[in-house]
Amino acid sequence: MLLLLKTCTSVREASLLVAQKGSWTLSVKGFHTSLLRRCKAKSEPVPKAPVKGIPYSKMTIGVPKESWKNERRVALSPAATATLIKKGFQVNIEKDAGLEAKFSNADYEAVGAKISTNAFQSDIVLKVRGPSAAEVGKFRNASTFISFLYPGQNPDLLKSLQERQMNAFSMDCIPRISRAQVFDALSSMANIAGYKAVVEAANNFGRFFTGQITAAGKVPPAKVLVIGGGVAGLSAIGTAKNMGAIVRAFDTRAAVKEQVESFGAEFLELNVKESGEGIGGYAKVMSKEFIEAEMALFAKQCKEIDVLITTALIPGKPAPKLISKEMVESMKPGSIIVDLASEAGGNVATTRPGELYVHNGVIHIGYTDLPSRLPTQSSTLYANNISKFLLSIGEQDHFHINLEDEVVRGSIVVHEGKLMWPPPPPKEVPAAPAPKAVEKVIPPEPNYFNITLKDSLLYTSGLSTLLGLGIVSPNAAFTTMMTTFGLSGIVGYHTLYGV
Repeated sequence: MLLLLKTCTSVREASLLVAQKGSWTLSVKGFHTSLLRRCKAKSEPVPKAPVKGIPYSKMTIGVPKESWKNERRVALSPAATATLIKKGFQVNIEKDAGLEAKFSNADYEAVGAKISTNAFQSDIVLKVRGPSAAEVGKFRNASTFISFLYPGQNPDLLKSLQERQMNAFSMDCIPRISRAQVFDALSSMANIAGYKAVVEAANNFGRFFTGQITAAGKVPPAKVLVIGGGVAGLSAIGTAKNMGAIVRAFDTRAAVKEQVESFGAEFLELNVKESGEGIGGYAKVMSKEFIEAEMALFAKQCKEIDVLITTALIPGKPAPKLISKEMVESMKPGSIIVDLASEAGGNVATTRPGELYVHNGVIHIGYTDLPSRLPTQSSTLYANNISKFLLSIGEQDHFHINLEDEVVRGSIVVHEGKLMWPPPPPKEVPAAPAPKAVEKVIPPEPNYFNITLKDSLLYTSGLSTLLGLGIVSPNAAFTTMMTTFGLSGIVGYHTLYGV
C-alpha cells in the first residue's frame, strides 16, 4: 500500500498497479477508491482565483508640466519614475516638466521614461496641482487622475471630471490613518512649509533670531509665536528653536502640548477647559467662550512677540480668523507675520494671499507656494507619496479600484463619472477604558515597643555571649580577638541593613 501511495502520480498508473498486484488489493475495502482520490488530487492543481484589475505592463502613466503660476514642483522624480517602470508601467514625462525642480529630461530618460508632448493621453495622469479648465479637455475619457484637488473648494472641477467619465483621486483627502502615513502628501508639504516659513521670517527680520552677548552689546533673542501644532506648526517650532529664538506655541488640542514641549518651546494654555480634537487628527470649531479667551490671549501675545506664524486650518472650510487688525497694529514695528493658511483665506485679517507687504510697520508674508520654493525637496517627497499611493491601488501588480479599501474610498472623489465626495465618515475606534486606580494599602502603625524589645534582646544576647566566651577563654588574647570580631559583626550588620 505504501508503494502505491509513493509511486502513484496519476489515476491511470494507480489502476495498472492495482491490476498487477492481484486480488489482495481489491479485497481491501475502500482502499482502491481512497487511493484513486488521492492520486487525482495530487495530479490536478487547485485553480487560482484570477487577479482583478489591469496589469501594470498594459498601462501608461503621464506626468504633465505644472501650469499653475509660480508652481515649480513636478509629480514624479527620476527615482520614483524608476520604481514605477520596474513594476511594469510605461511612464511618459512632458518635456521640461521637471526642469524647475532641477530634474532634466536626460535624468528621466536615463531611468527609462519617455519624453512626451501630450502626457494627458495616458491611462493614469499624475500632477501636483489640479487641472485648469483647458487641461481638463486634454484628458482621455475614462482615464484616472491623481493630484491635489481640494474637492470642497472646487465643485466645478469635479463636475467637469464627471463629464469625461473619469476616476479622480485627491491627495489631500487621503485618510490620516497609520497605514496611509506613507501616502500623506499633505504632511510632507506641511513639513516643508513650516520650515520655509521660519526661513522667510528670518530673511525679513531686522535682527538675529538667537541671543548674543558681544563686545558691542547684548542682543536679545527673537520671540516667536506659532499658532497651530500640526505638522507645519511643529516644523516651524523646531526650526525657530534651532535658530535660537524663544518659541511659544498654542493649539486647541491638548495632545499637542507634549509634542510642543519636546522641542523646548512653551505651550500656552487657557483657563477654559475644552478639547479641540476633531475627526482625523484635525482641529474642530471651538465654542464661543473658548474663542473669546483665545482672542484675549492672542491680543496679549501680539504686544510681546517679534514673529507670528499661523497654521490653523479646518478641513473643507475657510481658515479661521484668529488675529484681528487691531492685534496686528499693536505689534512692534519690524515684526513679521507669516500666514501659512493664506491660500484658504488666512488666519490674519490683514493677510493678502500670495503677497509680501507691510501694514503699519508689520511685514506680512502671505505666500501660497512655500513648498514650491523648495522645489527639489518637495518634488522628491511628493513623488514618493503619490507613487506609493498608486501602487497601493490594487494588488499583485494589477491596477484595481477597490472601493472597500478605506484609503481608496476616502481619497476617490470621482469614480467612473460618479461623484464620490464627500466620503463616509471614518470609523471611530472606541477609546481604551481608563485603567482602574489601584487602591493604596495603608501600612499598619509600627509597634515601637516590640521593635525596641527585639533590639534590646538581640544586644543582650550578643553581649552575654561575649561575656560567656570571656569567662571560658584560655587567655586574654582570645577574649580581645572575640570582642573585636563581635563588634565588627554588629557594625557590619547595621551598615548592610541600611543599604
